Amino acid sequence: MFSVVIPIFNEEQNISNLLFEIKNSLSGFKDYEIIYVNDSSKDKSLIILEEIVKKNNNIRILNNEKNKGQSYSIFQGVKEASFDIIVTIDGDGQNNPIDISNLVKLFLSDKKISLVGGIRTKRKDSLVKIFSSKIANYIRAKILNDECSDTGCSLKVFDKRVFLDFPYFNGMHRFLPALFKGYGYNTMFIEVDHRHRKHGNSKYGTFDRLYKGIFDMIRVKKILNNKNK
Repeated sequence: MFSVVIPIFNEEQNISNLLFEIKNSLSGFKDYEIIYVNDSSKDKSLIILEEIVKKNNNIRILNNEKNKGQSYSIFQGVKEASFDIIVTIDGDGQNNPIDISNLVKLFLSDKKISLVGGIRTKRKDSLVKIFSSKIANYIRAKILNDECSDTGCSLKVFDKRVFLDFPYFNGMHRFLPALFKGYGYNTMFIEVDHRHRKHGNSKYGTFDRLYKGIFDMIRVKKILNNKNK
């Protein structure tokens, strides 16, 4: 029915617990697979994943030989997915797997919807990260008109075929609402839980991400303008 794509980079302490939560949250579904994309982790993430695969027939691992980033990892996972419905969730445990079933059910309830995204209403991040994200979301919404107040939430459900029609670029995973809407597809957003990170550190610098986001925003704007000509 659907494929859950999880990018992993140095998350050895989070993998097992997150998998336990995902499997529990999806107990009402029979047909699904989980695809871990190991982005050349330097810790024991790959070893842990390989042990997990031995015990689970519906779990696969894709391994990047070099660190390629979150967008590349998600893109590779989507390409290799067995199902046309894709679920993405962060590997750090801050997204709550209990929300997956609600997003999937909403996606399945209306064939006209091509993307359902989560909105983190009570973020458990640093004040600097939250503030910079609010600024970025405001600017992005004004320029791209994506009608999404939290495009950075990784918890999403979307149509694989539509996703693969988009031109790939590094950073595209943060602009999926704008791309889906800009290509003429219907999107919907619902509130989801957000949790403190228990183990490890964030892999992306706040200001580096904000700086790069400006250039990515310009890129997306050009993509959508060219598409609509």
